[in-house]
Parts: sequence; C-alpha cells; structure tokens
Amino acid sequence: MKLLRLGAPGEERPAVRTDEGRLLDLSSVTPDIDGVFLASGGVDRARAAVAAGRLPELDADGLRIGAPVTRPGKVICVGLNYRDHAAETGAAIPPRPVVFMKDPGTVVGPYDEVLIPRGSVKTDWEVELAVVIGQRARYLDGPRAARDVIAGYAISHDVSEREFQLEYSSQWDLGKSCETFNPLGPWLVTTDEVGDPQNLGLHLSVNGEKRQNGHTGDMIFPVDHLVAYLSQYMVLQPGDVINTGTPAGVALGLPGNPFLRPGDTVELSVDGLGSQRQTFAQA
Repeated sequence: MKLLRLGAPGEERPAVRTDEGRLLDLSSVTPDIDGVFLASGGVDRARAAVAAGRLPELDADGLRIGAPVTRPGKVICVGLNYRDHAAETGAAIPPRPVVFMKDPGTVVGPYDEVLIPRGSVKTDWEVELAVVIGQRARYLDGPRAARDVIAGYAISHDVSEREFQLEYSSQWDLGKSCETFNPLGPWLVTTDEVGDPQNLGLHLSVNGEKRQNGHTGDMIFPVDHLVAYLSQYMVLQPGDVINTGTPAGVALGLPGNPFLRPGDTVELSVDGLGSQRQTFAQA
C-alpha cells in the first residue's frame, strides 16, 4: 500500500495511491498519517476501506504532495553507511553505525522548493532510503524483531551543507538541520509491498546529469540491524524517520566539488518508492 498526504502545507489530507495510480481520500479513516495512525492499526483499516470500495476518488490536479508522515518526532540519520561513500570522503569504514539527529522541522514535501542557506557555499545532495517506524520500540532483541516495528519506507533527500557540517562544529547538526533540508516522499510504501529493503536501487541526478547510482545491498549496516541498534540507545516512536545513509556520488567526493547553486534541479528515485524533484533557491 502507498500512503500519501495531499494539499497545501498544514492543510494536507491523507490518501491512498492504488496500483492503478488512482488517489483515494482516506479522511474517513484517519484525520492524518501520523504516529497515532500507524500504531493503532491504521494501515490495516486503510487496506480494508480500499478493499470495500468505500473511499472517494480525489482529483489530484494542482494538489501539492506533502511529506507522507506528518510531524515525525525524530529524524535519526546514519552517516557513512555505504562503503563507496566512505571511501569517496576519505573516511574509514565505521565499526559501529555513525548516528546523528536532524531537526524534524526540515521535513518537507518531495517536490517542494529547497532553500540554500544564507552564507552557504557547499550545499550538497544525498539520496537515501528512509525507514518509518510503526510501533514503539525499545531494546529490541536483534534484527529479526526490528521487522515488526517498521511501518514502511520512503525516499529521503538528506540535503547537507558541508562547510557547516564539517568545518564549523565537531558535530554534524549545523550542516544537516537547515530549513527544508529533508524532502520526504512522495509516499510511504508499506513493508509488504517493498519486500527486501536491501534490494533497492538508489538514483540521483543534478540538472539532468547522473550523480548517484547505488544499491541498498551495499549498506555496511542493513536496515534491520540499524533499527535494532538504535533501539538500544533511544526509544523509537511511531512516525519516527530513520535516514539510512547515502551511496557514492555526492558533490563532496566529486572532482571540483560541484555543490548546488540557486536554480539547480535535483531528481532522485528509489526502486519501488517513486521519485522526487526539487529546485533549489536562495534562502
């Protein structure tokens, strides 16, 4: 099942995208797609409503697509989780996941404008697989248990400002938490439809030029391991988002470091999860 939210910022309504591409209004089942919906069997209720044929169809013309989950409590990020990306940045393969937090307020829609921060000269791109938590999780007993707490997956664009991230502080938060720095979506795809999260291609281009072409099978720490690992150090709540890392091909690792400028357009996709497109502007 593909769950999404349609409408202007702050006015989104929940919807389902069918296999035929129709959009069905989910407002009679839930007021929004959030942690409460995910933790209370909302996906099963939505599936039953679709099967019963009782959801009205939406006319999507002119409707903005918002982030598929509203108000995530946490956006947890994993850095250097692909061997080729670690190599291109000159970093050693980490023995344990590199974990940092990103301001949840950075989450925007998949086609929203992204703002280059004032004073930025090193704004960079990162296509990532996002994990959305569906059940409260603490001290999970290994990777197998992690599968039961995952609601689904989405495309995440972990936009980063490298000077802020690497030169202004010993922590990464300054370069990761600028406004609009986490487009998410276009939809949340449930686990049953995705299948194996370690068998997905990730792709990103800038102004039509291919920059990233990776595969989740190349993760150092796979999805189930990450979820179980994080649950040992923090309580994962329904609606939380985990960004699982990016493959090689970021501007930081390319010759000439072709960082983003106002007017640049970035397009990204993950197999089975749809695609995003953003144009960058000056804050």
